[in-house]
Amino acid sequence: MLSDKPTVPVSKAMLWTGRILSALPVLAIALGAGVKFVQPPGFSEGIAKIGYSEDLMVSLGIVELFCAALYVIPRTSVLGAILLTGYLGGAIATHVRVDDPFFIPIVLGVLVWLGLYLRDSRLRALVPLRSQNP
Repeated sequence: MLSDKPTVPVSKAMLWTGRILSALPVLAIALGAGVKFVQPPGFSEGIAKIGYSEDLMVSLGIVELFCAALYVIPRTSVLGAILLTGYLGGAIATHVRVDDPFFIPIVLGVLVWLGLYLRDSRLRALVPLRSQNP
């Protein structure tokens, strides 16, 4: 179980790098949610191409913002990362199904976890990338 106390102090450089890397997918997700709320010209054609109803778009935008908010809050950031990963997985599946490029959701997912890994020592303790020497 993850405790609330960091196991190893996070350097300022690592913390800020993690924050910046975390901000990138949050901004992209917020932009995507905003588009779903505003529904600019041409939006209907894009939604029809992927096979979703326009009626779902506001609900999906709310889900996106909720997951991103959980990710930004330090106490719920791991839950937010898990939910964003699921959401982005659905985006990948949608793009694969309609034969669209799908690398952007993959990049966003990697940034979600890399940013969290750099800014949260609890996650680094749970998933060490190098072996611990006794």
